[in-house]
Amino acid sequence: MPIDQRQAPLYEALAAHAGLRAHSFHVPGHKQQEESYDPGSAAFYRALLPLDVTELADTDDLHHPQGPLAEAQRLAAQCFGAEETSFLVGGSTSGNMAMILGTGSPGDLYIVQRNVHKSIVHGLMLAGARAVMLAPQLDSLSGLAVIPPESSIETALQRYPEARGLILSTPNYYGMVSSLDRIVRLAHERGVPVLIDEAHGAHFGFHPAFPESALRAGADVVVQSTHKMLSAMTMGAMLHMQGDIVDREAIKQALRMVQSSSPSFPILASLDLARRQLHTSGAAAFEPALEAVHVVADRLEETPFRAVGNGGFASDSLRYDPLKLVLFDQDGKLSGSELQGELAKRNCMAEMADDRYTVLAFGPGNRKTDGEALLEALRDISNRIRDLKPMPTRQTSGETGETQPASGVPQPVTFRRGRLSAKSVRLEASEGLIAGEWVIPYPPGIPVLYPGETITKNTIIELLRWRSSGAQIQGALDAALEHIVVQGE
Repeated sequence: MPIDQRQAPLYEALAAHAGLRAHSFHVPGHKQQEESYDPGSAAFYRALLPLDVTELADTDDLHHPQGPLAEAQRLAAQCFGAEETSFLVGGSTSGNMAMILGTGSPGDLYIVQRNVHKSIVHGLMLAGARAVMLAPQLDSLSGLAVIPPESSIETALQRYPEARGLILSTPNYYGMVSSLDRIVRLAHERGVPVLIDEAHGAHFGFHPAFPESALRAGADVVVQSTHKMLSAMTMGAMLHMQGDIVDREAIKQALRMVQSSSPSFPILASLDLARRQLHTSGAAAFEPALEAVHVVADRLEETPFRAVGNGGFASDSLRYDPLKLVLFDQDGKLSGSELQGELAKRNCMAEMADDRYTVLAFGPGNRKTDGEALLEALRDISNRIRDLKPMPTRQTSGETGETQPASGVPQPVTFRRGRLSAKSVRLEASEGLIAGEWVIPYPPGIPVLYPGETITKNTIIELLRWRSSGAQIQGALDAALEHIVVQGE
């Protein structure tokens, strides 16, 4: 029986339960009453508290959905073009871990894009897996990394026919997308499932201006952060599955392991509402955001700032997400991080920045006035830096990764959870040593270095760039990156 796309069954069930004004003798402790908070904070939470309940007869169970949550997930699968969809309350992180844990066993091998999000590497560690880490391809115009070249993926598939999965991350944080169709076919010809971290691409395929989704390209498992580029609450994400190569029940069992047994129903309901917005509004949901982008992009020539993917800064082999405005100073007077800081002073908060680029993410909540405020800020910054001298040539430090060995495919790396004996050395003196810790600039959350990896000259250069930019570093014992932990003898 067809489901009415205009419904939001989980949200409606929660709203109906709130209307009961029942006496609560279950968790959570605030009992859906604003009196649990002081008057100042209660004003912010007043409307949300009645929806923050637990698994009840009329609200369903995330780990065994049979009622409104099951119906909401069926609607989501229909909307996004999957055969089966699971809601996530731990962001794409939980989905990425589950798709690895659910497709292999300890010691199994995966073919993995080198510059994946840290949650993929954490999943490999939890699984006790081995991985062939393929270097990404660098876009010649921007210097930014996209998925590995098709040739290296094909070589890896031929060399490691036992691979339990091909794991890729697309789009990158900068909204750049490579075609997946042929890569998916190459993997499927060998019976290898394609697992995609599409955290930043939940909106793909819903507007003619957007790139094609990984599901449309035929990927078997696709994880999307519905909260990043759509209207779900933070931590709301979805895991989509299709085809018969992967064991879907095993992946859902893994989700029960990595997701909370006390999920947030407001987050789950926001996934239902975000889906309904797409189902009922379609491309129109994104017109205000696209208008806001065009307000800026169409007038950038009045400033020294340019955007990746626009005009002469677009590569023919790539597609670009128009909701990601990736700015850089063509005159080289401001780094990406400096531009981000200048924008913040003018009340425009960018998503992230690296040594060269500032990334601004637009979504269904943006309006033309946001674009006008951003354009005014860029004009003001332009006037303030008019007399500054250009800095030395800047290089991108966002997602560069490592170059491939001569063979095109590196040897497998074994991921372990335990920590080996280690010592600290100066970063500049670490070439050739084995990393004993993570080094993760955040955002974008892409590990530049992970435990067990040999530290190369290129790695040191990249880390020095992150250090000079003042980036926030996760994982490293010395967040200032003066020293780095390496495996001891």
